[in-house]
Amino acid sequence: MNRIKEVLEEKGIKQTWLAEKLGKSYNMVNSYVQNRQQPRLEVLFEIAEILEVKPQDLIKDK
Repeated sequence: MNRIKEVLEEKGIKQTWLAEKLGKSYNMVNSYVQNRQQPRLEVLFEIAEILEVKPQDLIKDK
C-alpha cells in the first residue's frame, strides 16, 4: 500500500500533473494512486523526488 493519494491531496497536486512529470499515462498514475498497482522502486523514488518528500513518506505501514 502506498500514500501517493494522500501526499497529492496534502500538496494540492493533480494526478494529471504527476503523470506528465513522470512521463507516464494518467491511467498508470491513477492505478498507483488507487493502490490497484504498486510502482516499481525506481518509480517510487522518482515520485518522491517530484513531490519533494522522502520515499518512505509514500509507503504505508501495515
